[in-house]
Amino acid sequence: MSDGTQGGDGLPSDPSTGGAGRHAVVVGGGLAGVTTALALADAGVRVTLLEGRPRLGGLAFSFQRGDLTVDNGQHVYLRCCTAYRWFLDRIEGTALSPLQDRLDVPVLDANRPEGRRLGRLRRDALPVPLHLGRSLATYPHLSLAERVKVGRAALALKGLDLNDPALDAQDFGSWLAAHGQSARAVEALWDLVGVATLNAVAGDSSLALAAMVFKTGLLSDPGAADIGWAHVPLGELHDRLARKALDSAGVRTEVRTRVTSISTEENGRWSVQVPGESIEADAVVLAVPQREAHDLLPDGALDAPEQLLAIDTAPILNIHVVYDRKVLARPFFAALGSPVQWVFDRTGASGLKHGQYLALSQSAAHDEIDETVAELRERYLPELERLLPGARGAEVKDFFVTRERTATFAPAPGVGRLRPGARTKAPGLYLAGAWTATGWPATMESAVRSGVSAADAALAALGRPRPRQLFEFEEAA
Repeated sequence: MSDGTQGGDGLPSDPSTGGAGRHAVVVGGGLAGVTTALALADAGVRVTLLEGRPRLGGLAFSFQRGDLTVDNGQHVYLRCCTAYRWFLDRIEGTALSPLQDRLDVPVLDANRPEGRRLGRLRRDALPVPLHLGRSLATYPHLSLAERVKVGRAALALKGLDLNDPALDAQDFGSWLAAHGQSARAVEALWDLVGVATLNAVAGDSSLALAAMVFKTGLLSDPGAADIGWAHVPLGELHDRLARKALDSAGVRTEVRTRVTSISTEENGRWSVQVPGESIEADAVVLAVPQREAHDLLPDGALDAPEQLLAIDTAPILNIHVVYDRKVLARPFFAALGSPVQWVFDRTGASGLKHGQYLALSQSAAHDEIDETVAELRERYLPELERLLPGARGAEVKDFFVTRERTATFAPAPGVGRLRPGARTKAPGLYLAGAWTATGWPATMESAVRSGVSAADAALAALGRPRPRQLFEFEEAA
């Protein structure tokens, strides 16, 4: 696995330091690990990135199914996701994952006595909170009284202090009920947004995380909630372009390379063990899921390492349907009164030449994650026909399912106190991952922010200046 001029660790040496130089190993090639590696390399640190899978991208990846290029799940981001937008720019992928010009979410309710009804959540070019005023006032899925109470709850939410630790101990559902929100309002608005971003219903979500989502996305800047998504397969961004950026930065990237343990050497450096080799480093960043990080952490690295095991996980189910004809005219929609949550048209991104390919993203899918494909087909195909009249006479050419049983950490009340920061008590050892203490739920944004935090901590310890182009947290909405 070695190449070039050899230093004491079997890796290329850095002549500017008169020896082996500063070398960092990043364990994990998801968004957090790739971000960390790029930031360290941009600061002049030699970096080795180790990933156990045959590809980069973590839980946001693509695979081939016949002629289709399929994303494991539908991933979106918002204009307020400034760190992920920086990441897209850094890997030269911004044009491939554009944002809406203006927030516009079609919301279809097929469970109305008068038949299907379409509503929209749209913003106007007005300051907060007026930017959503007209949309809320005309939202057909809530009564007038419910809309008024939603407005009052939004103002109360805006007044919450996100730095108040007491918010983490409360659940969002109880807070909504205490602020006059009906079950219908929770379904048609708060959970419509919250389940997709938090991967939990309001009653299972920390008030701190829910308040962060709604304050940042809907109540901070008029354009904060504008939605962006990849118009190419995720693998094009998070694997191919990420690898190209890493290569250009001089990062040594090794896939299919699983780290078995890490330990400190007598000389104070770190030793990272992979099959057949030990790699020495001045700094190690564990950018892996919390349970894997727990298993790799040496004794004493955290005061309470068992807390990592207490951070629960939540599943996401994705249902993929290929029709012989076009059945959906818009790029996506959200559904009410149906098990269907969000539906995206992935025809162009997948390379499908004939017909239409729809992807259903089903968050908080605890009850369905282990159901058979036959059971899911029997439930969801009739629902799509109920929501989309064009599907009623269409032939289903393919139906398949992707499951991420540990897609995100569970944003349950109390999770905030369990999430560690980037620094550990072991000098030179750092943590990254969407599950660490970023203040965000488990999103691509949180993953990138964690990578920046880990790189900042490592650079400070290594005595290297922060790259000028690295994302600045002050830029965040």
